[in-house]
Amino acid sequence: MFKINEIKSWAKTWGYSIKKEKDDSINGASYYWMKDDDPSVCGVALSVSKVATAIFNHLSENKWIEHQKEFQENKEEKRFTTTDYET
Repeated sequence: MFKINEIKSWAKTWGYSIKKEKDDSINGASYYWMKDDDPSVCGVALSVSKVATAIFNHLSENKWIEHQKEFQENKEEKRFTTTDYET
């Protein structure tokens, strides 16, 4: 489980700010993030883990997204090859 204060501290070391606002969403809060030196780089997330993922994706030029796509493709390939041999 991520704690917002830990993620804020981590984000700050990379030049990002996070603001938590309570609202009527399912989680009861939204997390707004932005790059300190370029406010046009920003986003909103509904959980602490999603705001951390969004910032990491921006930092790493979407490596996490690419990793997840590859993981899903490999998972599908394994599922098909496993079922091909079942009788």
